Amino acid sequence: MNNLLSKISHPKQLKALEQSQLLILSKEIREFILDTLSVKPGHLGAGLGVVELTIALHYYYNTPNDLLIWDVGHQSYPHKILTERKNIFNSLRQKNGISGFPLRTESEFDIFGTGHSSTSISALVGMATADKLNQVKRKHIAVIGDASITSGMSLEALNHLGSTDLDVLIILNDNNIGIDDSVGGLKKHFQSLKNQSNNIFTNFGLNFIGTVDGHNYDELFSAFDKAEKINGPKLLHVKTIKGKGYIQAELNQVKWHAPGLFVKETGEIINKISTKTYQDVFGETMFNLLETNKKIVAITPAMISGSNLSTCKKSFPDRIIDVGIAEQHAVTFAAGLSTQNTIPYCVIYSTFLQRAYDQIIHDVALQNLPVIFCIDRAGFVGSDGATHHGIFDISFLRDIPNMIVSSPRNEKDFKNLLYTAQFTKQPFAIRYPKNTISPAKDFVYEEIEIGKSEIIFEGNKLAILSTGLISSRLEEIINQNNLQSKIALINFPFIKPLDESRLKAISLKYNTILTFEDGIKHGGFGSSILEFLSEIKYLGNITINGYPDEFVEHGTISELEELIGLDNKSILEMILNYL
Repeated sequence: MNNLLSKISHPKQLKALEQSQLLILSKEIREFILDTLSVKPGHLGAGLGVVELTIALHYYYNTPNDLLIWDVGHQSYPHKILTERKNIFNSLRQKNGISGFPLRTESEFDIFGTGHSSTSISALVGMATADKLNQVKRKHIAVIGDASITSGMSLEALNHLGSTDLDVLIILNDNNIGIDDSVGGLKKHFQSLKNQSNNIFTNFGLNFIGTVDGHNYDELFSAFDKAEKINGPKLLHVKTIKGKGYIQAELNQVKWHAPGLFVKETGEIINKISTKTYQDVFGETMFNLLETNKKIVAITPAMISGSNLSTCKKSFPDRIIDVGIAEQHAVTFAAGLSTQNTIPYCVIYSTFLQRAYDQIIHDVALQNLPVIFCIDRAGFVGSDGATHHGIFDISFLRDIPNMIVSSPRNEKDFKNLLYTAQFTKQPFAIRYPKNTISPAKDFVYEEIEIGKSEIIFEGNKLAILSTGLISSRLEEIINQNNLQSKIALINFPFIKPLDESRLKAISLKYNTILTFEDGIKHGGFGSSILEFLSEIKYLGNITINGYPDEFVEHGTISELEELIGLDNKSILEMILNYL
């Protein structure tokens, strides 16, 4: 560790430096981040881009008494390093280590969790309002990215803030990119802010300051001084470069958002052994569907690369539509498309679909519109942790009338579900995990029967009902331990509607039934099985296996499965105990 950084673990120590030393500290923090993230993967570009801004804020303001929120939390790595977590920074995103996002339980400096974007302004307005009521005097600052501020929630909060006299400072960290390039009309507006005295923010009722270079300490401190002299709500426009200080990250900002392992000296990204994933299959299949059906359109809320749609976007630029970080709009936009002879595939992470729940119910399902929801990152996602695990979607989707809910266990299932969805006349959800996938041989697309289950093994002692990826894992466990004659394994590609005729037959043959799913137990697939068996007065035993009623923190997917007793070893022990 370099000289200045080795002496600093708290903002109080930072304030002891001369302003002339801050440039040296900036370089040392960047080296520290690169040294760590090259061997312990995380989100690289965003943190590199806010090093000077982070130092300046902690140097100028009195944190944590002054309240500072980072939105979205990818930007918070330099903040964590300067706020008592430098010596444990190498535990980032690992089990029992520090989170990749601000986390209230981790530090008094993390005043609000921001794993999902666009929440900071609402939260800060709430905090400032509470302080005003409680007669507490302190500063309130939110740093929000240009991709995050365009979200509907941010604009709602700005609209509210502009009608108050709250002494709140919003810092717009404008680097022209989120994970992918920023989109929308506000992007163009931000590019001309420097020359505008009247702009969207002044029209909202905010005092506008800008534009300043976010890598220049003189300009930053001058802007902070100016903000201190203005009473009421204000917005500071700061221009930064994502990936600043590491040439490879500056030149390819999408690739270096979260590059994985890499060689710091050369910029070579170390690719692990290539295995096919659900995301690979999704990208290939969508390309095929777009080629063969010109009515298909794919919509994504700022996740072109994350959802593996980059190749599709190059070949079908008008039919792959990025609406920005606007999940509510994405769903209702898809609903509108579906009313006019178009087939929309709304491609969205499970954790982000939560943000559009009313739109799913009111705008899609209530009108029985054939929107296809491709729900990526269902189940545990690993090191992103509790804010990103897709554990609730089965529970919150299966209770919605008209909704088909499905989950593929292998490549054949997945391709056929995506293929079949285009022919249905009602909402159709397909949930799939961030994981490798069992490959299909000699595959040919075929339309499959909605609600049909599949018998994998037909043993005579114990029935196991499962859905999604865990079905493939169960098949492997049963095969490896020669339990095929004892266990009936039935895969349910469709969680809703259930294959009720199959369930009736199982209830007559087996006294013990186990269910497995990659989702929360309460209200999930197992609950739906239990509800049906209760209706037909099943007298046997049923045990539901899934995720517990709690928020599970970060770690590798295998570590988290072991933590909750859904790793292969624990599953085998459970099966043997029942046998």
